[in-house]
Amino acid sequence: MKCKLFAVLLCCSVVGVAGLPVAQAQAPAAAPMAKPKFVSPPATASVKLNDAAITITYCQPAIHGRTIFGGLVPYGEVWRTGANAATTLMTTGALQIGDLKVPAGTYTIYSLPTQDSWKLIVNKQTGQWGTVYDKAQDFGRAAMEVGSNATPVDMFTISFDKTMGDATELHLKWAGVDASVQISAVK
Repeated sequence: MKCKLFAVLLCCSVVGVAGLPVAQAQAPAAAPMAKPKFVSPPATASVKLNDAAITITYCQPAIHGRTIFGGLVPYGEVWRTGANAATTLMTTGALQIGDLKVPAGTYTIYSLPTQDSWKLIVNKQTGQWGTVYDKAQDFGRAAMEVGSNATPVDMFTISFDKTMGDATELHLKWAGVDASVQISAVK
């Protein structure tokens, strides 16, 4: 009896059930997707002025031990002002950004950092990846004031500070740099 059971089990393991081989070739398991080395999460900065609502959508890269300005972000070159997709500025009303008048609408913002100064670039092209910059699409540029942070800011941050009525300050903070520009809603 034991021999018959053993023979049946052996036969089933070699031939398989219904004549199919038991050990079928399997497709190799898909390699797990490699996680990106650094992740830059999405973020939003918003402010409501009396005559305009402003929303900036961007991604926040982190320092991760790197030299940021003059290193990862070279001086004298246009920077995407964040990470991943281009940083978007949407306004429901006309704005005065520094010396630049900007009508209501949707724009991409870039920046141009140097060791001594920064410029905020308002560009008419939208929906592109952050590194796709077309100077011919520039709406204009506004000078920014450059200050420093009391302690280094690990994740790039865009914020609106000192908001009153129709005026605010736009701040770009990362590492030891705090670049800012005055914004006001205009009628």
